[in-house]
Amino acid sequence: MNATRPVAPKTSLDVTERLAHLLERLEHSVVPVGADQYRSVVMHLVNEFADVAPGVALGRLLDRYPAAAEVYENLQYGHAGLCRSALDAAMSAELRAKEAIARAMGAPAASRPLVPPSPDADHVQG
Repeated sequence: MNATRPVAPKTSLDVTERLAHLLERLEHSVVPVGADQYRSVVMHLVNEFADVAPGVALGRLLDRYPAAAEVYENLQYGHAGLCRSALDAAMSAELRAKEAIARAMGAPAASRPLVPPSPDADHVQG
């Protein structure tokens, strides 16, 4: 009988860390990096993230390598949102995105409030 067994997540982060370090070097390179090379490193990192067990060790690795953390966050976005971003930064990014979308749609700035106005004494009915 050939029953499939679920593969246990990797607990060793050696390969993941090497790829994260390489991606960080590519991100900060003063020499232009080819798109194919960059894409290859990111895709290998994506494959590693699929096999790695989440936890404290992964969190520490992502704290050390911001470029890898951004890739990880994008992979988790569908079910965890901006899981590694500070709330203020995430809200700011969302507001900027809404503004950009509104501009692209041609809405005038005055007609697209992003934050509901807070009531003041002149507008409160009593």
